[in-house]
Amino acid sequence: MVENNNNHQEEKQLEVESGIFTDVVTNVVGNLDHVFDSTENILTSQSLPFTNITPDKTQVQTLSATLTHVQTEVELELPIHLPVVHLGKPNDHTPPDIDLSGFPHSQIVSRTHAKIFQEGDDFYIEDIGSANGTYINHAPLPTGNRHRLKNGDRIALGKEDKVSFIFQLKSNL
Repeated sequence: MVENNNNHQEEKQLEVESGIFTDVVTNVVGNLDHVFDSTENILTSQSLPFTNITPDKTQVQTLSATLTHVQTEVELELPIHLPVVHLGKPNDHTPPDIDLSGFPHSQIVSRTHAKIFQEGDDFYIEDIGSANGTYINHAPLPTGNRHRLKNGDRIALGKEDKVSFIFQLKSNL
């Protein structure tokens, strides 16, 4: 009989514990259902500004580049539709893509001074036989050699840093 009493007490203890466990699970799951319902309502709300975003449309990132004239702080955007951008002053045969004749000290800039071109995500500059040279961060760039441009590179067209630009890359989405 003692053994039956012990079994009976153990069964009652399990029932109590099981009931408590069931209550806890029911409360938690019920609360979670409420949370999920609230989250779903939030995510489908039309009043939020980000709900107009369509995730199935791909956005293409494009790079653009600018040259900021150090002496005047004039910003020139490199034309992205051209495979090669020529820097210089106008002549009878080939006008430059970026005309530098209006800048102070432009007399030291050659008519066909340098070119900038893009390969992949990188931009390069090359001196194309200028009389006074091209300098990158105060170091001469030998004619015909190209230099991969980085954000903040200083490009001087001619000696003494009189016609200088800061190269900047910009990402557009």
